[in-house]
Amino acid sequence: MQIHFAAAPPADVRLQARIVNQGQALADLDQALVEGAAASRFTGRAGQVFEGFAADGAGVRRVALAGAGETGAADRRANCERAGAALTAKYLVSGESAMVLDLGGAGLCADEAAAVLLAVRLRAFRHDAYRTRLAADKRPSLTKIHVVGAPEGTDAAWERESALAKGIEFTRTLVTEPANFLYPATFVEACEKAFAGTGVEVTVLGEDEMTALGMGALVGVGQGSERESKLIAIRWNGGQEGDKPTVFVGKGVTFDTGGISLKPGPGMEDMKWDMGGAGAVAGAMLALAGRKAKANVIGVMGLVENMPDGKAQRPGDVVTTMSGQTVEVLNTDAEGRLVLCDALHWAQTHYDAARIVDLATLTGAMIISLGNEYGGMFANDDTLAQQLTAAGQTSGDKLWRMPLGPNYDKLIDSPIADMKNIGPREAGSITAAQFLQRFIKDGTPWAHLDIAGMVWSNKPGQTWDKGATGYGVRLLDQFVRDVVEA
Repeated sequence: MQIHFAAAPPADVRLQARIVNQGQALADLDQALVEGAAASRFTGRAGQVFEGFAADGAGVRRVALAGAGETGAADRRANCERAGAALTAKYLVSGESAMVLDLGGAGLCADEAAAVLLAVRLRAFRHDAYRTRLAADKRPSLTKIHVVGAPEGTDAAWERESALAKGIEFTRTLVTEPANFLYPATFVEACEKAFAGTGVEVTVLGEDEMTALGMGALVGVGQGSERESKLIAIRWNGGQEGDKPTVFVGKGVTFDTGGISLKPGPGMEDMKWDMGGAGAVAGAMLALAGRKAKANVIGVMGLVENMPDGKAQRPGDVVTTMSGQTVEVLNTDAEGRLVLCDALHWAQTHYDAARIVDLATLTGAMIISLGNEYGGMFANDDTLAQQLTAAGQTSGDKLWRMPLGPNYDKLIDSPIADMKNIGPREAGSITAAQFLQRFIKDGTPWAHLDIAGMVWSNKPGQTWDKGATGYGVRLLDQFVRDVVEA
């Protein structure tokens, strides 16, 4: 979606839209449009859209009104996003190729105007690369938005938000790609291509290097696959020299069969998005580099494919992690924590982190607990937990804090190794977090985000269609804005 700022609307664009507030007078519109809006019960409620037609000297214009809700609402920015997304949802496949969007009549500030544009662009995301017989009336047609009446400062605010949009789109693409096209090596290639020229440092480890480092847990997960496991680190140094970096760590299981502990067949196709945590980290790093964030941030992603080959690890195997701790693998489908534990330890060995946040589609138990409304958060530091919660509220990528404690920790003690990779059925998400906590160095603020219910949606949301949501990118970007760049 191309977004242009213009002093006046192009004369040849038939579709003209404007943002209006709830209860706003529409006296400058044709009387027929005013009466039509009233008859259709359009009030300017957030996300509400009215369409009418008006004749002028050049023919018939298509006029759209999108509601941004009440001007003083606490969730005003989110309501502005609802307005922008609603316009794209209605006109993306309408046959119109361009839209004039008037932002001048609703009293928006620059950040609110940029929020409208962010939602216009995000709601337009599609992944049609493999669709060869898409009907003409189902193909996206709307490609250009001509913005008029933007408040002062909107262009600068949009420059920042457009970098965020690019990061979210990158994450959605990674999460959507099928596993025969996206696997550890091609994930790395996609990152190297996306980050070329951005000024980041990229480090990539292959299986031989990880084996030499003693990363037996991560390498063990992928040993049943023909695809080589990888670890990639992306470093952005935009802050003060000498400032400790914030480190984000992502689980990147590009396909998860469950290994020898094979998953049931129905729904297994969804496991292409078991790399959603790594996808979110990659997208967040692209957004931060794109907007040249004044922060030192590192994204680390452990990338594997979990397959049931003759060389695959078995239930009952014991692996030695990079930290030297041993793990009894009771269930090969509890593989994400094995990937993360070595990635977390490697990150702490190589970087003196100010704080660490990991993201993972880790447990189905989290979906049972929180559904598809919140990501689950576990933290060893109250300040970090509060900061992430606040960033989630602002960004819309919401989090709900879950407990940690020594009584839960006992549930993963093993009789033959330092720990086992699963506990009992109860508290499954908590015992997974307790497992990861054993790999965090004392004194390091850490949070684990279990986002299993958030990276993919079976129904359209506020700024996405069915499919990949891009969850986590806005959360991490907002956290950096609020905490690291503050």
